[in-house]
Amino acid sequence: MNNIAIQLITMFGIGRISKMPGTIASFVTCLFYFFCIILNVNLIVLLIIFLIVLILSIIFINRYSSNFAEIDSKEIVIDEFLGQSIPIFFLYYPIQKGDTENAWLYLLVFFILFRFFDILKPFPIYLIDKKMKNGLGVVLDDLLAGIYVIITIALFGYFFGPLFDLAL
Repeated sequence: MNNIAIQLITMFGIGRISKMPGTIASFVTCLFYFFCIILNVNLIVLLIIFLIVLILSIIFINRYSSNFAEIDSKEIVIDEFLGQSIPIFFLYYPIQKGDTENAWLYLLVFFILFRFFDILKPFPIYLIDKKMKNGLGVVLDDLLAGIYVIITIALFGYFFGPLFDLAL
């Protein structure tokens, strides 16, 4: 089980890439969802997979973090998958049903904004990152970065209208 857990929380070795493993994991996540959109994968199926990965990630990070230099090691990148998934889920159905030819553009915007918030760590993400040293904390700061992306897209949609017509 140890090897399966390590594979999951490092996203099957992506976390072991020496340069920018979090950015690469976020990009691979966007590619994954791009193909899900193109293949018309049901959102409910993806949400179930997400919840299973979320629960297993928290458990596995708590249990196997001793295999890494620190609990929120750069090698642990499953949190990038989970956080990057949040804005994609929020707009998955409108993209899938209304604008699949521009899905790559929306995913690119989500990717850039997610990396911005994940790296910048605005309040309260910074506090969670520094204070919660467990599996939930490792995952929660990225989930919040994903929520910040949704808020940003919604605000841009509200203020700039048609440019961001996917914003609710």
